[in-house]
Amino acid sequence: MGLPCESPTRTAEVSLVPTPHRSPRPPHPRTAPPQRRTARQPGGRTARRNRAGGRKAQPRWGMRVATGLSVLVLGAGGIGHAVVSGLETGIDRVDPFKDMKNRPQGGHGMNLLLVGTDGRDRITTAEKKKYKLGGAPCHCTDTLMLVHLSADKQRASVISLPRDSYAELPGHTDATTGKEHSPHPVKLNAAYAEGGPQLTVRTVEQMTGIKIDHYLEVDFTSFMKTVDTLGGVEICTAKPLKDTYTGLDLAPGTHKLDGGQSLQYVRSRHLDGAADLGRMQRQQKFMAALIKQTTSSGVLMNPVKFQEVTSTMLESVRADKGFGTQQMLELGKAMRGFTPASSEFASVPLEEEGYQVKGIGSTVKWDARKSKKLFQALREDRPLASHLPEQPKAKLVDVAPQQIRVQVYNGTPKDGLGQDVDAALRATGFDTTRAPLNGGPSDLTRTVVRYDPRWDRSAKSLAAALPGCELLAVKGQGGTMKVTAGSDFTKVQRVKAEDTRRGEFGTVTGDQVVCP
Repeated sequence: MGLPCESPTRTAEVSLVPTPHRSPRPPHPRTAPPQRRTARQPGGRTARRNRAGGRKAQPRWGMRVATGLSVLVLGAGGIGHAVVSGLETGIDRVDPFKDMKNRPQGGHGMNLLLVGTDGRDRITTAEKKKYKLGGAPCHCTDTLMLVHLSADKQRASVISLPRDSYAELPGHTDATTGKEHSPHPVKLNAAYAEGGPQLTVRTVEQMTGIKIDHYLEVDFTSFMKTVDTLGGVEICTAKPLKDTYTGLDLAPGTHKLDGGQSLQYVRSRHLDGAADLGRMQRQQKFMAALIKQTTSSGVLMNPVKFQEVTSTMLESVRADKGFGTQQMLELGKAMRGFTPASSEFASVPLEEEGYQVKGIGSTVKWDARKSKKLFQALREDRPLASHLPEQPKAKLVDVAPQQIRVQVYNGTPKDGLGQDVDAALRATGFDTTRAPLNGGPSDLTRTVVRYDPRWDRSAKSLAAALPGCELLAVKGQGGTMKVTAGSDFTKVQRVKAEDTRRGEFGTVTGDQVVCP
């Protein structure tokens, strides 16, 4: 006797091999309210050690970038000049464009460099213990994103710049030692350690050919409180997410993350082999969900709530002197009608991961041709994502249907049922044989999915497309799933894998990655 698709277990006749997993970890308590940070200077012994590639990798927290984008999103709505002017006074100022020469020519729209810095030296000992934030700070950029707001104010393009990108710093004066440096190779995140915001901007402009209009530097001290003030952020996952380095422990499904859980989600990088590249995709997914929550929660049109949330975030923001009340109001007006579909996310195309550089270590090298084309599109204010007709809602699954081979059988007297099931599965992406067969009892009432336990993840993804089916594990069956249609079959549920990339640059729009 088989079991429902939702809960397969071991039986006397049918063997299931459970997937190994770690014991669940209890959720961490929330952090204490953030404290005002003091002025700091980048660099120091730890920073120099990081530039040399000798510091042991520590967990990162890309939520600073998500927080920075929140500041832009929360500029939306008719809040008024007086409220925004009052909030502006809480922003620390920096001059990243001082004495800069030979800059790229400006294009259409507005470009912001969003920088998240390693600030674990400004959190309490208790917080470090709660959220596994051990290790020494590197005084470098943990996350960099280039945000482009289109000239018509209808689209925001967010490009993740991998922190381990191979980069060549322009000649400069070391911000810590005062020593003059000629151009030399580093990882991109070391630009901040050697020359602060100015060298970071110079390096990014040199690598991308994009003129940076505004600079926004964010920290994580207010992140959890901000998320809690918004009422949490909804995240969906088709597979378990467990990271012993951060304490993240999410079961498959939809979750409303509070501040502490969000902190764990956006800084986890030990969930799979994708490491930082996978983490960047999760950060983008979180940002899309944050936009959805912010624009649908009424915060933007409620002056009291708006001021409460935004003042919390601005406590940990540094911006260029030109980013003030007028710019925030303009962004607010532009983003008043924003939805997740208004945002698009991409990462710089890579030619090689693990590109070894003497004295630096393993880096990632950009694909020169593809990245040039990407940044040219930004300069010309063109969308990066393919704007396809809106697709029906689909359930998230762990394995993409395109990767699952299926043989369909008709287990009923109804002529043509096998053809119908095969066509429906193929229409949602499954790799069917297109040659259904008759098999098993001729009066089957419940649809059955037979699978080899070695392909249990694929079987669960297929079962999600056949609500109410029965899962039977058959050792030695091989990689092809066998579906025997019963008289209970009515339809195939649309399914899709997470982070499905579309378009020339592997771009996704926010509506593709938020919960259905």
